[in-house]
Amino acid sequence: MAKKIPYGLTDYVRIVAEDYYYVDKTQYIEELENTAAFLFLIRPRRFGKSLFLNMLSCYYDVNYTDRFKELFGNQYIGKHPTGEQGKYLVLRFNFSMVRATDDKLEASFNRHISLETDYFASVYASYFKPDFQEQLRLIPEAAGRLEYICLCTKEQKLSIYLLIDEYDNFTNTILSSKGNEIYHSLTHDTGFYRSFFNVIKGVTTGAEAPVKRLFITGVSPITLDDVTSGFNIGTNITTNRSFNEMVGFNESELHEMLSYYQSESMLADPIVDLVRMMKPWYDNYCFAKDCIGQTMYNSDMVLYFLNNYLLDKHAPSEMIDRNIRTDYSKLRHFIRIDKMQEEGRSVITQLIDTGEVNGNVIKDSFPAENLADPGNFISLLYYFGLLTYDRVEYGETIMKVPNLAVREQIYSYLVEAMRERESVSFPFMELSDRMRRMAYFGEWEAALDFFARQVDKKAVLRDAIYQESTIKTLMLAYMGLTDYFIIWPEFEAGRGFSDLYLMPNLANYPDMQYSYLVELKYLKHDDTTTDVEAKLQEAEDQLRRYASDEKVLSSIGNTRLRLLAAVYRGWQPVAMREYLL
Repeated sequence: MAKKIPYGLTDYVRIVAEDYYYVDKTQYIEELENTAAFLFLIRPRRFGKSLFLNMLSCYYDVNYTDRFKELFGNQYIGKHPTGEQGKYLVLRFNFSMVRATDDKLEASFNRHISLETDYFASVYASYFKPDFQEQLRLIPEAAGRLEYICLCTKEQKLSIYLLIDEYDNFTNTILSSKGNEIYHSLTHDTGFYRSFFNVIKGVTTGAEAPVKRLFITGVSPITLDDVTSGFNIGTNITTNRSFNEMVGFNESELHEMLSYYQSESMLADPIVDLVRMMKPWYDNYCFAKDCIGQTMYNSDMVLYFLNNYLLDKHAPSEMIDRNIRTDYSKLRHFIRIDKMQEEGRSVITQLIDTGEVNGNVIKDSFPAENLADPGNFISLLYYFGLLTYDRVEYGETIMKVPNLAVREQIYSYLVEAMRERESVSFPFMELSDRMRRMAYFGEWEAALDFFARQVDKKAVLRDAIYQESTIKTLMLAYMGLTDYFIIWPEFEAGRGFSDLYLMPNLANYPDMQYSYLVELKYLKHDDTTTDVEAKLQEAEDQLRRYASDEKVLSSIGNTRLRLLAAVYRGWQPVAMREYLL
């Protein structure tokens, strides 16, 4: 039987024992050992961090020494083991298990630490004095338990590898939903989380410190900066070029996986077609400036796609995993447009309009109290995976929205912000029908007029977007929440950039009839002198150049490509025209 898809699995032992497909990342063990003893890695949610930590746990755990060949014989490290293999007692925490209710948060935290330290004491009981477990159970609080375990380990001249997964999961929830005051009480002064990290700092420093290695993962550096007074507990390898591809899948790894399933006669489509389906949705993450051009796929999303595809032999009807949507929704509270300063709002609008922003301001760490600073805000979008390194132009580093899955999340943030404002509602049923009729019957005039009427009806919508090109932003945000078209803003074609390319979503709607290139022109609200016909002629010249581009021609399938131009004065369309090919 062919190997199974390990979608949703983070248990390395199970993946190997039950013959799931595993993308080998064990070559990074050597790199990590040669880098530093105490490490910190930030990656977006559901990017393979937990599985990687679990693999490290199995490799270094003294209790798995006898199973080394079974677990790693087929991997790179099985043929190139390091001297530290099987030399540690592994203590592991996963703070996504802590429930972030402010009144019971400390109890939930202590409960998780108690369960994990009790497990540690049980599996390593033979290495300690007979009363080790009994004495540990008498200690109620988390910091005290960690300190006691490390003291006993030091007495026995043993070594601990401490792994902390999703270290900022519950603190991010508290910060975004409860605010700075409660968050500050956890991470500063005598807060229980601050106390816990004070112990971690103590057991990793000094003579014969028992914690010889430490690996922490999360989705931002904010909490670590706060609980350690300036990020001084480990080496941040997030932007290190050597680890750009350590989690997630690169192009070669994806092709190797697809080739395996092709050899098992399990693919109904050529590999190149499957990659073409996945790439715009899941690819284009680059975490190190020095690795621009070396992009990564989100591993969870690839496995989600393949898990569905191998079952039904066609792409899933929903290209975005619901779990990804749920995780990103938790981050939305950090990006409250109605609470942003003007500069922060303009960043969101720019990302919706163009998909990119200046990335020269990316910072390694910053405290929560400085989150509103524009440079920190852009850095936070990068750490969350909403921005990624794209290119360097004339000394300026350009960050872009990596893919369609992320772009949909950004659109949803803007839409949700507008919904939350007083009196804002939007007829989504009518919107969906307009987009369907545009896709199948070519009824584009009604669709464009629909957006203009929505803006004109509700002044609050106009106020929510803050730029002259409001109509385009609104179109992008709402069109992006329907799936008949894959909406590309500023699509590079014909030596220029089309305002909107409505690429047909043929994976979900193979019988779609129409695709569109749209060029929008804007006049000031009181401009009655500009020649509208000249604007339309300019738009026509641009559209014809774009329409001849190979990227456009290769993506429209059997649909009929239509060229549309619209000129707006203020919020109102004063001219809309189609040009025949």
